[in-house]
Amino acid sequence: MTRLDLPDFPWDSLAPARERATAHPGGIVDLSVGTPVDAVPELLRDALAGPAALEPGYPTTHGPAPLREAIVASLQRRFGVAGIDPVAVLPTIGSKELVAWLPTLLGLGSGDTVVIPELAYPTYEVGARLAGAAYIRSDGLTAAGPARVGLVWLNSPSNPTGRVLPVEHLRKVVAWARERGAVVASDECYLGLPGDADPAPRSVLHPDVSDGDPTGLLAVHSLSKVSNLAGYRTGFVTGDPALVAGLLEVRKHAGMIVPRPVQAALQAAVSDDVHVAEQAARYDARRERLRAGLEKAGLRIEHSQAGLYLWASEGEQCRTTVDRLADLGILVAPGEFYGPAGARHVRVALTAADERIDAAVERLGGT
Repeated sequence: MTRLDLPDFPWDSLAPARERATAHPGGIVDLSVGTPVDAVPELLRDALAGPAALEPGYPTTHGPAPLREAIVASLQRRFGVAGIDPVAVLPTIGSKELVAWLPTLLGLGSGDTVVIPELAYPTYEVGARLAGAAYIRSDGLTAAGPARVGLVWLNSPSNPTGRVLPVEHLRKVVAWARERGAVVASDECYLGLPGDADPAPRSVLHPDVSDGDPTGLLAVHSLSKVSNLAGYRTGFVTGDPALVAGLLEVRKHAGMIVPRPVQAALQAAVSDDVHVAEQAARYDARRERLRAGLEKAGLRIEHSQAGLYLWASEGEQCRTTVDRLADLGILVAPGEFYGPAGARHVRVALTAADERIDAAVERLGGT
């Protein structure tokens, strides 16, 4: 059996730092991963346990029409994305599985190149490798040279940096990809956490970016962050109707189906904006407190206007900073996880209970 050519799972290498942080008398403050810690909203729990939980038959891969219509309505209401046909909406098992398998689902392989951000969530690279395609890290779109580019990934607000890409940049990427017949996939799982970005982050499907034409475009959304549904594994993809139809066909064959009760919870989540605003406000307050604490401890914060993370540097090798913070009982992710350009940064997640955030700020103030 041939072993897949995949990198080691990055977070496994944090075990020694985790042990050091756990040994702190006040306990660990784990800011190394973007795992929600706040409660799942009650109306979403009720939807999960509602009538859909009693249905014994298979759910549909495409999901029911009311779910897809609710998703379309939420995109227009929350992000100003209009004109999406509900047929061009597809529920996914969270967003990570789609990120990992999209190059394969699009039929890319040897001879194709996937362009990923210079600083990028590791799964973009993994997806290219699973498909047997090459990948290039580039924010400028000039590094691909003569390679046959099949897919370009965008991520705004960014993981790990919290950077928000301006509309002008998004438009250039779309134009560049369309000239080459490449698909643009925009990972928008942090779009509902705009922070203090001004102007607010834009979807690749927003008319300011796409001119109202979804051709060649896919927007990938997750409910893990904005609705605390990481444990439910629910998200969706939408955009170019032809591309979505192709994804649907493959996913039907492969049995990649969101369970019916989770589809019901997804519909409830996209139909209610109150809980999203409440969760975004929690993260905004945590960002403000953590930023102040890190800056007081001598770290420089870059970008970090939106999303779920602070991108911080002491100007030293990232593992040195990880160890220094671990001695305070604070666990963060080394920037090298996200590409060579992150070698002198750390990513600090906002996903800890308020008591733990306050503990981290207090410890940072004593450095």
